[in-house]
Parts: sequence; structure tokens; C-alpha cells
Amino acid sequence: MTAEENVALYRRWLDEIWTKGNYTVAPELLAEDLIDHTPMQGQPAGRAGDVWAAAQIRRAFPDMRFSIDVVFADDRYVTGRWTMTATNTGPFDVFGIPPTGRPVTMGGQEIFKVRDGRLAEVWHCEDTPSMLQQLHLGPPPAFVMKASARLSALQYRRAKS
Repeated sequence: MTAEENVALYRRWLDEIWTKGNYTVAPELLAEDLIDHTPMQGQPAGRAGDVWAAAQIRRAFPDMRFSIDVVFADDRYVTGRWTMTATNTGPFDVFGIPPTGRPVTMGGQEIFKVRDGRLAEVWHCEDTPSMLQQLHLGPPPAFVMKASARLSALQYRRAKS
């Protein structure tokens, strides 16, 4: 496939499967034996695993929308970086989290190897810690923890004086 065809394949995957939840197109876009090098906990192997992951995230964030920040390709690989905006109105079963009703903005990226016109292998990374913080479920940033510890120590010293 050409670089342009691989870019179109990536865009269609992100739009159809992840944004719209149109899983019927998965056989056209994903190799049956898709290899995901960073699967979610409990994710099945292959094409079914990508569909399962999309369904899990869409259940937690049914209004999610992706904007593609950048996408590059050659005749064998396509890589993209995106920003997702959504509201957590459904259960996030993978993390055992009930709906929070909070909005999130999260970034992520993938590198796909393309084989026979389908996405066949993927390496990806999402900013999950930032998402959990926005849902008020993750630990605070390290600098906030350090500042809090310093403030507590200062308050303790003042209280002793």
C-alpha cells in the first residue's frame, strides 16, 4: 500500500471503530491475527482484542471524539498522534471505576505495521495517568505531593513553636 493509503486506513480505523463504534468494519481494517504489544488487562488477542478495547473505552466514554494531531506513513508503517475529548458517563470496567460524570482530554499515539492492506501490528501509548487525574481517580502530580509534604512539615514546626 502507498503511504497515502496507509494514512487513510489509520484515519478510518480511528473514526469508524474508536469514535463511532462501528465494529463491523474491523475485518476490513484489522488483520485477524493483529499483534498488540501493549494490550489492556483482560484484552483478547488479535482483531477481537482491538474491538474489545474500543468497546471497553466507548462504554466508559460514549461521547468520545478524536482529533488527529499528526499522522505519518510509508508503504509499511503508519503512525499517528491524537487527542481524545470525552465525558465519563459509563462504567470503566477495566479499572473497576463507576461513572464520574467528569470530562477528560487525553493524548495518545500508535505505530502500526500494515500487512495486506490491514493494520497488523501495533505499539501504542496513551496518557492514562492524566486521564485518571482528570477523573479525580489518580494520584496527584509529584510536585503537588512534595509541596503538600513541605507545607505539612512547616505547619507541624509552627504548631510545635
